[in-house]
Amino acid sequence: MAYVINADDCIACGACETECEHGAIFEKDGVYVIDAAKCQDCGNCAEVCPNGAIHQA
Repeated sequence: MAYVINADDCIACGACETECEHGAIFEKDGVYVIDAAKCQDCGNCAEVCPNGAIHQA
């Protein structure tokens, strides 16, 4: 089950993108999104998100 980013809570800090070892996170329209096909469910992105915007789908 892939992780997702709640756009309403994302502050576009980029911490999640930097932490993702699989290249699954990218910026789109001022917020970050996770490519479910690339997400490996490691949870590293959720751990570093300062706003708690990332959770499992």
